[in-house]
Amino acid sequence: MSIDNKDKQIIEELKKDSRTSIRDIAKTTGIRPSTVHQRIHKLKTSGVIERFTLKLNNNLVGENFIVFMFVSTEKDISPAVFKNSHIKEVFGITGEYDLLFKLKFKDVEEFNDFVLEFRKHTGIKKTITMVGTITLKEEI
Repeated sequence: MSIDNKDKQIIEELKKDSRTSIRDIAKTTGIRPSTVHQRIHKLKTSGVIERFTLKLNNNLVGENFIVFMFVSTEKDISPAVFKNSHIKEVFGITGEYDLLFKLKFKDVEEFNDFVLEFRKHTGIKKTITMVGTITLKEEI
């Protein structure tokens, strides 16, 4: 499916606030409400829009200690590893490391507990971690 300019305008409005009404998106974009509705439906059914979600305030939900962890593996890691609630995103990457994890914690103690547990998993050869000091831009 190709995404045209109207689709991009609708997507941009939904990225700002996925609860924006079709009527408000139509006003902002200058696209008829019925067209906005049809295009959102098309974007959902084609898989371009996977789901509607929300962006939480890291400080208010107790996840303001953000860590990026590079992981080198010896073999495949168990899918159970990825179910940990602190793991927010995981990417396969190129280079010396195989995976990049984005993790969120309440504080350094909670992170330390995670690391001690994480090291017990087989297949993890080595890690390197970097702590985020300030969030300049974060999207979902």
